[in-house]
Amino acid sequence: MDASTSALVDIHSHLVPGVDDGARDVAAVLDSVRRMREAGVGRIVTTPHIRGALSADRGALEARLDEVSDAWSGAAGAVSDAFPDVEYLRGHEVLLDVPEVDVSDSRMRMAGTRFVLVEWPRLNIPPGSLSALRSIVASGYRPIVAHPERYQSMGQQLELAYRWRMVGALLQINLGSLVGRYGSQARTVAYRLLRRGWADYMASDFHGHASMPLYYEEARGALEELRGHELMEYLCSVNPSRMLADEEPLPPPPLVGVPSLWSKMKRAVKKPHA
Repeated sequence: MDASTSALVDIHSHLVPGVDDGARDVAAVLDSVRRMREAGVGRIVTTPHIRGALSADRGALEARLDEVSDAWSGAAGAVSDAFPDVEYLRGHEVLLDVPEVDVSDSRMRMAGTRFVLVEWPRLNIPPGSLSALRSIVASGYRPIVAHPERYQSMGQQLELAYRWRMVGALLQINLGSLVGRYGSQARTVAYRLLRRGWADYMASDFHGHASMPLYYEEARGALEELRGHELMEYLCSVNPSRMLADEEPLPPPPLVGVPSLWSKMKRAVKKPHA
């Protein structure tokens, strides 16, 4: 399949105004969408946080989903008026804070598809991570683990990411991880995942803050240094587009390049953004 596409698709951001630690208001959403559009993003699946434990309490879950729906609808109208060529969709980043989470409500999933973005609390991997993912898969859905490279112990147990994939989960790396946004360990783990072909998507995890970079340009440059230019197309365009069509991701091309000594020196002195 030709990996080239006309626009990037961002599947992880926090651009529903006033519902989590992301964009505060519609003005911040519009500024964020403008910046994404300038970076080449044509479709956005924004993913506000939601606690999975709410799925055991139908009333509490409905209240939270209604809150997000109301805020998203208002922002969607403003985005449509200001940027009619940008598709602004809605999902959630579901916190797996209990062993079994019910994601049967389509609003919890990525634009109503069978894919659902998930994470664990406080960037710690619980002992039952495999069981939690297996439960979602057994219910007929496809979990996408957000930013696996950022979990505190992932560097010491990288094979766990492979086991997640074996039970049916997919992996989404943050763009900023490739250039040290979350520290050297997250950067190292991100590249290890890419070299093994275990990453299925990359996204901004953008929180709508004016001072925060999107990292599309920086990530593209870092991958091009490693002869991985096709990875941006597969992980930021092809596979996210397939997800929105409820289709499985394609295996990305391998990352085989070695960074030059000069690029290593530049990254060694470059401080990550706060």
